[in-house]
Amino acid sequence: MTASISDQLLSWYDGNARDLPWRLPPGSALPDDPAWPYRVWLSEVMLQQTTVAAVKPYFAKFTATWPTVDALAAASDHDVMAAWAGLGYYSRARNLVKCARAVAERGGFPRTEAELRALPGLGDYTAAAVAAIAFGERAVVVDANVERVAARLFAIDEPLPGGRKAIRAAADRITPERRAGDFAQALMDLGSHICTSKSPRCLLCPLAEACEGRRAGEPERLPVKPAKKAVPERRGTAYWITRNRGADVWLVTRPPEGMLGGMRALPDDGWSARMDGSGTPPLAGEWRSLGAVRHGFTHASLTLEVLTLETAQEPAGEGGWWPVERIGEAGLATLFAKAAQIALAAD
Repeated sequence: MTASISDQLLSWYDGNARDLPWRLPPGSALPDDPAWPYRVWLSEVMLQQTTVAAVKPYFAKFTATWPTVDALAAASDHDVMAAWAGLGYYSRARNLVKCARAVAERGGFPRTEAELRALPGLGDYTAAAVAAIAFGERAVVVDANVERVAARLFAIDEPLPGGRKAIRAAADRITPERRAGDFAQALMDLGSHICTSKSPRCLLCPLAEACEGRRAGEPERLPVKPAKKAVPERRGTAYWITRNRGADVWLVTRPPEGMLGGMRALPDDGWSARMDGSGTPPLAGEWRSLGAVRHGFTHASLTLEVLTLETAQEPAGEGGWWPVERIGEAGLATLFAKAAQIALAAD
């Protein structure tokens, strides 16, 4: 049965694979080109908790600016963080630079899943995906799409996260020795477009006959997820500090660790996922409210009020004046880009 499943899925993939800028056509020989594993790794890091549509322009920008892992390794942290701005989950960008430098130092990407897992920022999924897709190594690649397909295919109803061990074992049973990369991508495509979270398109599924979840009549119930925890509501303040009649705005760089670490930002009042901000502005003066933005993080929701002040003073601490007309080039994290839009609209 397992051999039949892998054969059926690969046959389906041959005719239905998505055309993506970081992929080879199904059945292609792997390129003898050091840029190939770099492109696979870069795409997999970008795709974590992000949609394909959102990733495409970032992937194009990164590969045009830094076409090899050595080029990325030589880039400044700030340039990489600015190029990443808007893609979210900024710890990925910090680890991206660390990993690129580690790979450049060792002279290229390792081939095996175990060696890849030792690189900065590569967890079980990314290491397995790069091993399979970039190097053709047999590896069990389990992302959220694969998790959903395997849970339904074998009717694994143990709730997550406990059920992940059985799901991985099931994915291992059907992973073939040959065409490991194509098989991993086929499972991802199946989960993304056919075996979807809601209203799975079972009539179009190449594995419908073998699917135990479908036979039981409730594939949409699987995998069984734990109840969502309510995230706390936090409040904070961002400060739009200008000089020269609004020509320049004061920007800071956030500490390298923590939320939005290493990103260029507006100064704020120290809010975090754990606590509200202090509400204490960095300068004395007649501050004016411009409104507020809402933003969701993994562990908290934030309402950020935007206050503005025109001043000739320079705020204490590290930072610098940035031309307001070039604010789009500053590489602000999405939250602060929203705050800047409110300020620009008010001006």
